[in-house]
Formats: sequence, C-alpha cells, structure tokens
Amino acid sequence: MGHLLVIDVGVAVAFLGVWYLFFAAYNRRKGTEALRWVESACAGKGRILDSRWLNSFRLLARLQFPSRSFENARVTMKFRPRALPVQWFMSCWHKQKETLTFEADLGGSPSFHLEVVRHRWCAHSRGVNSRRRDERQWDIYEPGPVILTTRTHWKQDPTAELNALMTVRQQDVLQVRFRPESPQFSATIKLDALDDPRAAAGFLTTLRELAAGASAHRQ
Repeated sequence: MGHLLVIDVGVAVAFLGVWYLFFAAYNRRKGTEALRWVESACAGKGRILDSRWLNSFRLLARLQFPSRSFENARVTMKFRPRALPVQWFMSCWHKQKETLTFEADLGGSPSFHLEVVRHRWCAHSRGVNSRRRDERQWDIYEPGPVILTTRTHWKQDPTAELNALMTVRQQDVLQVRFRPESPQFSATIKLDALDDPRAAAGFLTTLRELAAGASAHRQ
C-alpha cells in the first residue's frame, strides 16, 4: 500500500512538473510574440531596452522614447497563469483577461489624481417572472467609463478628465490612471487588441493624446 502511495505521489509530481514546463514555455512564446507587437507599435517612436519575466505569467519590458513625453516607461504583460493549474482554473472561472499595462512618468508631475475605469456591461433584475418563477428578467446596459478623482469640484471646461474620458470612449482601453507619484501615468488594454498592427499603433497614439491632455492642465 505504501509503495502504491509513493508511486501515485511520484506520478502526480511528474505530471505537475511537465505541466509547469510546458505551459511556462507556452506563455514565454506568447510573451515573445507580444513583444513584437510592442516593437511594431513603437516603430520609429521608441524602442525596447530590455525585458524580463517576473514570474511564469508576468513579463516586464522597459521602453525608451526620443521625446520627453514619456520617461521611465515600461509595459507589464499579464498572461493567464497556465503553469499553475489552480490559478489557471480560477483565472478562467473569473474570466480574467490577458492585459498589457503601460506605465511612465510625464514631463512634469500632474497636480491631480484621476482614474478612469471602463466597464463593459451592467445589469439589474426586475424580479421573478410570475409565469416562470425559476427565471428572472434582466435589463442589460452598456455604461460609459467611471471616473474616480480627488477633485472636490467638477469643472465644466475641457479639463484633462474630459479629454481622458472621450479618448477612452473611442479606444479599447480598460483603465487609465494619473497621479503625482511615480508612475505618474498608466493605461491598461486587453493584450489581444494589439495583434493588429493598426490597433497597436492606435494604442500608442491614444497614450500620447492622454499624456498631452494631462500636460496641458498641469499647475
């Protein structure tokens, strides 16, 4: 009985080891491909200095741009944690997306905190249907971005908040953040949105527009 237990444990450990190596290599191939997308987006406007894996599913790359629009720039790509079965299952269960987050300091420190989060859908139930009590009727809505800011008064002129809001509405950007501390600017997008060269170039343009909007309203 003890020998069978040892064999079972050995087989399980070997299986998990093979699983980890296979899917860690799979994520690294995806990371290499994603870096090519970033290089394509930065063609003629910036370059990748270096890259390193933080763990089996997070890749960090440092960028350099010729202008002062972005300083200390970096991107963090978050893949599904495929090499870790339990984390992969939880990631699939929660339908987490593979994302790319761009972070950088601006030419000058923003004088405000701002976070724009784009939610795709929301819904509320109108209660139980009188005919079919096991089902509920749902109203589905597609809301606009949600803005969180430290400002106590909302200005009605075209401030950096409104510029960020309108830009996010037109692009597939999941989150944008400004703050006085480093990194002063960050933006997150779904990773697969960059597999199209035009979309990748459009994302970099969006970043520049957002940074320009903040620069125009520094105090």
